[in-house]
Amino acid sequence: MSETHVTKEKLVDDVKEVIADAESLIRATADDLSVKAKDARAKLTVRLDGAKVRLKELEGVARERVAEGAKETDRVIRDHPYESLGVAFGIGLLVGILINRK
Repeated sequence: MSETHVTKEKLVDDVKEVIADAESLIRATADDLSVKAKDARAKLTVRLDGAKVRLKELEGVARERVAEGAKETDRVIRDHPYESLGVAFGIGLLVGILINRK
C-alpha cells in the first residue's frame, strides 16, 4: 500500500471523526436557547450534511480508481506474464539481499 493511499485513508478517517464530534456538539448544545447558538448549530448542520455527501462521493471515486488500477494491473500481468514474474523475482531478490545486510 502506498504512502499516499495510507495518508488519504487517514484523512478520510479524520474527517469522519470531525463530523462525529460536530454532531455530538450539536446534540450537546441543543438545550442552549440563545439565538447565536441556534444559528451556529443550523449552519454547522448544513455544512456537516454537505461534508458527508462530498465524503461519500470521494469514497466512491476512490473505490472506482482502485478497481480500475487493479483491472489494469491484472491486464498487464496477463499480457506479460514472464516479464511480471521476472520483475517480481528481481524485487524479491533485492529485498532479501537488503534485509540480510548488516
